[in-house]
Amino acid sequence: MASPENVILVHEISKLKTKEELWNPYEWYRLMRDNHPVHYDEEQDVWNVFLYDDVNRVLSDYRLFSSRRERRQFSIPPLETRININSTDPPEHRNVRSIVSKAFTPRSLEQWKPRIQAIADELVQHIEKCSEVNIVEQFAAPLPVTVISDLLGIPTTDRKKMKEWSDILFMPYSKEKFNDLDAEKGIALHEFKAYLLPIVQEKRYHLTDEEIVTFSLGLLAAGNETTTNLIINSFYCFLVDSPGIYEELRKEPNLILKAIEEVLRYRFPVTLARRITEDTNIFGPFMKKNQMIVAWVSAANLDEKKFSQASQFNVHRTGNEKHLTFGKGPHFCLGAPLARLEAEIALTTFINAFEKIELSPSFCLEKCILENEQTLKYLPIRLKAK
Repeated sequence: MASPENVILVHEISKLKTKEELWNPYEWYRLMRDNHPVHYDEEQDVWNVFLYDDVNRVLSDYRLFSSRRERRQFSIPPLETRININSTDPPEHRNVRSIVSKAFTPRSLEQWKPRIQAIADELVQHIEKCSEVNIVEQFAAPLPVTVISDLLGIPTTDRKKMKEWSDILFMPYSKEKFNDLDAEKGIALHEFKAYLLPIVQEKRYHLTDEEIVTFSLGLLAAGNETTTNLIINSFYCFLVDSPGIYEELRKEPNLILKAIEEVLRYRFPVTLARRITEDTNIFGPFMKKNQMIVAWVSAANLDEKKFSQASQFNVHRTGNEKHLTFGKGPHFCLGAPLARLEAEIALTTFINAFEKIELSPSFCLEKCILENEQTLKYLPIRLKAK
């Protein structure tokens, strides 16, 4: 069981309470970058950094900012493992990562391309005759969960169950509903573990049962949650943040990869926590050994000192790929290549199939955002096929 003492509640730091504020935190990011770039939050007892260079340093310097930590800004009920890839530093981290990374090598991804394309084609075919769809439920969510289920050997009939477990396990905690959600996470983890182990026994690579579950959760996070949100956010950016870009992408499909990088930079909420390993004043204020520090990646990605006119969604901007959404240093997201590949295939397939898309008049931001999350559960889109 987790406790409020070992989970960093980032929403309590930002004090962003309404769904509108959570979905569009840009003004608060700007306020912190301009006025409080290095901020100590007494209630959560954590330091926070918001500027690109500072966030980059925290993520890159594992000797001063360690992933070995008991407190996290995101928590799954603990597993007893020899090594947890997200809670170690080199050299241990490097050894374990080498096992998991086999699923994400360029050769492995190349082999997965035909399957990902087939899944995208099938999903598009299902919605081609629809005049309006919920792009979350009918496209963005099923594609990644199908891919990662195939990777883990999960039967088609159980993929909805996998998605439900994943949604609960990766849901951020809130102060008001902490105990209730923690209980739900415990149940979901128990069911996930009991279901998964018999399926993946032959793939254990000398790992313990708990480590198999830990790595599978990592695959779910990288290959499912990340990609689902990337596809959802792409459609929102095309419809709301930059109307007209969809038509441009249809005319110039070579811009799709650039568009994906801009979505990752502009609209992808990420915070990452580290433990300070020694007393330091590297960012100005004195920070004590073993205090926690949160790197506000999303705020750093909007730093005007790094990205020109950073508050605007612009696929033509040079250097958008230098965002920090997938992290930096030894903990750079293993699933980044898979997420990019899935998003590229999904968006290319969809854009080729539909001449025009419009946001449905039924869309209401307050009703479409998941509770206490920066994620849409519902995004109704009107379609016009070629």
